[in-house]
Amino acid sequence: MNNVVDSILNYNSGRESERLALKHKAMRQDSFAFMRGTCHLYYQDWPATDKQLNDAPLGWICGDLHLENLGCYKGDNRLVYFDLNDFDESILAPSTWELGRWLTSILVAAKSLQIPKEDAVRLCQLGLDSYSTALVAGKARWVERETAKGMIRDLLNPLTLRNRKTFLDSRTKLRNRKRVINIDGKRALELDPKEKADVIAFAKLYAKQQPNPAFYKPLDAARRIAGTGSLGVKRYAILVEGHGSPDTNYLLDLKEAIPGALKPYVKHKQPKWDSEAHRVVTVQHRAQAISPAFLSPVIFQNRPFVLKGLQPASDRLALEKWNGKIKRLEQVIHSMGEVVAWSHLRSGGQEGSAIADEWMTFGRHSDWQAPLLKYATGYAAKIEADWKKYSKEYDRSGDSWLEVKTKKK
Repeated sequence: MNNVVDSILNYNSGRESERLALKHKAMRQDSFAFMRGTCHLYYQDWPATDKQLNDAPLGWICGDLHLENLGCYKGDNRLVYFDLNDFDESILAPSTWELGRWLTSILVAAKSLQIPKEDAVRLCQLGLDSYSTALVAGKARWVERETAKGMIRDLLNPLTLRNRKTFLDSRTKLRNRKRVINIDGKRALELDPKEKADVIAFAKLYAKQQPNPAFYKPLDAARRIAGTGSLGVKRYAILVEGHGSPDTNYLLDLKEAIPGALKPYVKHKQPKWDSEAHRVVTVQHRAQAISPAFLSPVIFQNRPFVLKGLQPASDRLALEKWNGKIKRLEQVIHSMGEVVAWSHLRSGGQEGSAIADEWMTFGRHSDWQAPLLKYATGYAAKIEADWKKYSKEYDRSGDSWLEVKTKKK
């Protein structure tokens, strides 16, 4: 067994075996899927002593910035936004850590998207320029439906957004004119009776603590399948009454908050959080223009969890539909660069993060860009090599090596 595989197995040790097996299978798909599932490897390898790569303002970063961690969601004001949407790894760190992972994701994804390398590098530079320009402006904005362009505009188009019934139909089924979660093995897995009873009991207690308890009345619960990196972490979908059955029910997402992958590598002083869930939720509130509905830290079975409204997976950009038109991707990357800059400005000056003046100065200087892009280019090649090592082991042994390693733990 090689060091890459050992590191992956060690990092994921203790996760639920059924969903962990799904994670390993998903990571076999291509190098971009592998990258999404191995955030810890990126920061394990990051050259923290390289001054050129680390001399940057401290910011509240999401920590796992890649092309699929920006998307469309409905905010707590019921309006739809395009923004960063995953803060499991959030932490106070140099902004170059975040930007480097984003650039690397563009270069790695380019292969599966069949984007020529020279175009991928050009997209990276476009993203850096867009980020810097937005910093220099010094004002945090957001992507609006009226001003969005290209693929993001299409995503925010009200005609393409799912209504409540359509979304419910995609995740649930009717049984005696009442909805239950559809256990399809793709988005949801069955809960054993004891665990299901515990989740329902939690939801009932949570409902009692809310201004409108009837809205949160639990109807069903299941294990949720979503994402790549977090598969195997405890996560549930909870169907609640909402505004009435069967067509205005709501789905909630309850996800365990575990220590971030960056934590062992960050030397800067961090706030003392009440829990990992408080870390995730607080940084998300700071960085996003508007946060998702119901976002809050909770405790379940004496462990920290993040509760929020369950969002449709279809609200992610379908980048594979760029259809050979590089301008479509240019518009996406330009907007993403702005969104990242706005998140850094928005959370600036809070508990150790740089103030707006520092961000604006950083944006005016470009000497940090070339070393960062050079590093991302080299690391993208390493991810490709690591994925091949991993795939070779997976193809040779299937899930059996995972099971053996897990039992030894």
